Amino acid sequence: MKFIVNTSALLEKLQQVIGTVASKPILPILDHFLFNINGGVLTITSTDLETSMSTSLKVEADADYMVAVPSRLTMDTLKALPNQPITFTMDEKSNSIEIRSENGRYKLAGQPGDDFPKSPELSGSTSFTLPSAVLLSSISKTIFATGNDELRLNLTGVYVQLHEDSANFVATDANRLVRLTRKDIQPGVEHNFILPKKALNLLKSTLADDDLPVDIKYTDANASFEFGGIQLICRFIDERYPDYKAVIPEKNPNVMSINRLDFLNSVRRISIFSNKTTHQIRLKISGSELVISAEDIDMSNEATERLACEYVGTDIEIGFNSRLLLDMLNNLDSVNVRLEMSEPSRAGILLPDENEEGEDLLMLVMPMMLNSPSA
Repeated sequence: MKFIVNTSALLEKLQQVIGTVASKPILPILDHFLFNINGGVLTITSTDLETSMSTSLKVEADADYMVAVPSRLTMDTLKALPNQPITFTMDEKSNSIEIRSENGRYKLAGQPGDDFPKSPELSGSTSFTLPSAVLLSSISKTIFATGNDELRLNLTGVYVQLHEDSANFVATDANRLVRLTRKDIQPGVEHNFILPKKALNLLKSTLADDDLPVDIKYTDANASFEFGGIQLICRFIDERYPDYKAVIPEKNPNVMSINRLDFLNSVRRISIFSNKTTHQIRLKISGSELVISAEDIDMSNEATERLACEYVGTDIEIGFNSRLLLDMLNNLDSVNVRLEMSEPSRAGILLPDENEEGEDLLMLVMPMMLNSPSA
């Protein structure tokens, strides 16, 4: 059995799904692509058992066939070849694969296609559609706040709450929290689930920033995303998400408004002088002035900067982890931001001065205890 395909066309498709292949697979076949040829269409699938991706392209084939092809070796071979038609010939008995180019012949050892793990069936699923740019933006503005602690799996993904006329995307690592409400999404159902970080990163790197529709289907255990000839299926994180609303302070009478880039750049500079373990910086706000400072007592380093701001409330001095604050400021797009606070021991709320159309974005960062008042 054989088929003919162009090297660049096949390589482009393989690069779309290589991200699902595990670097240290628990089964040898998980380091393979499944090549499934049916009616002159080659469907390529990869999986790590939690997440699977598939894409397809037309080829010149003499029969229908299915075989598992070693992923890295196949991609390395295609990358080293110039753009040209190549012929894949598969041996049904040995599952060996031979690639023939204009000047060469390359033989790879494959595995039976029937041994490749089957993708989950989404029978009886619920579905809705949204533009690719909306999903891409929702992932980008929340995924950075997810946790990495495998002992707290529920915090390693993005919590999605679907409502009749809106959707919430929530991420937290217990030190910061992001809640994005999308009023331009109308799922028409009431449901919630936790999407794993790996699947979201794959979507983030694959989705286009345009109005291409993304068809989303989900069951109680899995979700499927279909767009532009690509399908991604992932298993939900089967854990209970914490009551994130309980940690968002409702009354924050101390409100600072400031230019986002000025604030971002100042925090970045001052953080250079912060303790390399705690990354703590100090914000002292009084009148229309913000003083940002940091010190590393062990290394006798310190720095201070003053910025103009608009402030309503009582004078306040509060400490934050500069890395968390930088992440949040980097993931906001507005010209100005508001920092709302109640007291130094309670969380600060970071908000864009103006939300993008259809969005309501809130970021929360937990404070750090200050050792002593600044001079």
